[in-house]
Amino acid sequence: MPELPEVEVSRLGTAPHLVGQTITNLTIRQPRLRWPVPEQIADAIGHQINSVERRAKYLLIQLDVGTIVVHLGMSGSLRVLKTPTSPAKHDHVDMVLSNGVTLRYNDPRRFGCWLWFAKGENIELLSHLGPEPLTASFCLEYVWPLAQKRKITIKQFIMDNKVVVGVGNIYANEALFNAKISPLKSTHSVKKTDLKQLIEEIKHVLDNAIKQGGTTLNDFEQPDGKPGYFAQVLSVYGKEGEPCPICATKIRAQSIAKRNTFWCERCQSE
Repeated sequence: MPELPEVEVSRLGTAPHLVGQTITNLTIRQPRLRWPVPEQIADAIGHQINSVERRAKYLLIQLDVGTIVVHLGMSGSLRVLKTPTSPAKHDHVDMVLSNGVTLRYNDPRRFGCWLWFAKGENIELLSHLGPEPLTASFCLEYVWPLAQKRKITIKQFIMDNKVVVGVGNIYANEALFNAKISPLKSTHSVKKTDLKQLIEEIKHVLDNAIKQGGTTLNDFEQPDGKPGYFAQVLSVYGKEGEPCPICATKIRAQSIAKRNTFWCERCQSE
């Protein structure tokens, strides 16, 4: 499932081909994605793309007349085609640009979205979101008061998009391991110094993942393939029963709020 780093790499891989170009055509082969693709999205045709931005796991294609909001869902991907090819079964959307490039959206499970918001229209999907994790807004002064008011596990807390966006399950597991905090620990009982360390580790693992994804940027231009969700260098996620890379204790696994959770009981204090 694409998480924040994969979405950011998608932005980095596609933006150079989109910004400054005019949308000459939009082909919607499958309008029934997570939400129906609105007919008004055709209003974007004939207008220039000013920027491609990211908010949480949403891509925002900004035009003078409005914003196209794209989400990759659980299985979606984007591809840049310099030479048109016949669409495959799950190629649901084509955006054709004035430079001859086609941005193609593929989504086998159809949990992603393509939405349109006219200029000045409130994008409600984004209104409840917390700060971006890689910005200065995500800091101890912001997080500490919130943590003191909550009595949930620290893992649930950092995965709450109202607290901070984009800390998906993989990265929550890895950041907690790096910070030596048990995912079972109650939020209000985490020490201030430990919370500061956790914030730093969240930034570190996400930044690292984006850098690892840099090698896939050229994949966006491959007509016979899709950009893969790049291989991660992981310490605990998905490694139940394997030795901890620090102390060799077997990694434990448990479901927390219906999400697979992995940690080392010896290294991560509760």
